Amino acid sequence: MPMKYTICAGGVMMALVLALTSGIVRGQEAGKAGQNWPAAQEGDYVVHDFHFQSGESLPAVRLHYYTLGRPEKDANGRTTNAVLILHGTGGSGNNFLRPIFAGVLFGPGQLLDATKYFIILPDNVGHGKSSKPSDGLHARFPQYEYADMIALQHELVTKGLGVNHLRLVLGTSMGCMHSWLWGETYNDFMDALMPLACQPVQIAGRNRMWRKMVIDGIRQDPEWNNGEYATPPRAGMQILADFLLIAGSAPLHLQEDYPTRVAVDKHLEDSMKWLTASLDANDFLYALNASRNYDPSPKLETIQAQVMYINSGDDFINPPELGIAEREIKRVKNGKFVLLPASEQTFGHGTHTHAAAWQGYLKELLEESAKQN
Repeated sequence: MPMKYTICAGGVMMALVLALTSGIVRGQEAGKAGQNWPAAQEGDYVVHDFHFQSGESLPAVRLHYYTLGRPEKDANGRTTNAVLILHGTGGSGNNFLRPIFAGVLFGPGQLLDATKYFIILPDNVGHGKSSKPSDGLHARFPQYEYADMIALQHELVTKGLGVNHLRLVLGTSMGCMHSWLWGETYNDFMDALMPLACQPVQIAGRNRMWRKMVIDGIRQDPEWNNGEYATPPRAGMQILADFLLIAGSAPLHLQEDYPTRVAVDKHLEDSMKWLTASLDANDFLYALNASRNYDPSPKLETIQAQVMYINSGDDFINPPELGIAEREIKRVKNGKFVLLPASEQTFGHGTHTHAAAWQGYLKELLEESAKQN
């Protein structure tokens, strides 16, 4: 691999890039030979005749997923040990089956020990091995949004996997935003929420600006050809790669790892080749545009679950100086916000997938939410 960083994403796109998927993971990760967590099981669930918020529909939506462990129910038939973990933009459930996440959380005696918990890792619509534009419909694929995505997740969990209650919903980046929507839309369905790396308000300011720049850059490239390109639209993909490299970066680590002009230029050249060859323009365009109507802020008071909300101080996408998290968490009756200071232990936006950086707060959340039930 030409990059020094390994990206936490999944599928053919190798985790679809830094910023939004799962961020940059510093250093090469070891292979699965020494993994300490059980092998995941894969499956597909098909939702028939699904109607999207846009008014469009599909006769069948395929939802791919990974699971670890087995569901358990109490004497009343209530699922007691299910954990739903939601990936970021362009990623997949496979994001989390890596040493920096699964190796910290899913092993014997760890916080989400897969011999005790039933862990659900879905590929969202538009992502991974689930139904997506690049399957063949291209720009004729329905213009899905976050409300559609969580409705499909809910159908997978309840009808596909037979789970009627979640012990925890944990989400990273886009999954972070989805977790807020889960807490509002299905507010009696889970004990705890852990949103990692997002804001509980509509996407605006610089965050919306750079997303719109990427969307417009792809659409305005003549080679995009209204989504019917034979080869990736070069200019649009260049713009996409440029922004992902910046948005997913951790300044401290970049300065340490690429301390000279020559090192930076070589890294940039290699990264561009890899990113532009690995991404599908339609899939990523759709994934970015899905955030257009996201805004959980009007209903934050309706969240019943215990909430542990975490951002990091070196996150380009969610800069701490905005003060949004500190303001909005006051409206969540069982909510706590933690800002991780930028350090050697944080990795920009991608800190959300480095479980070692925040596992202590997950432990606190699980303990506190257990007291409420």
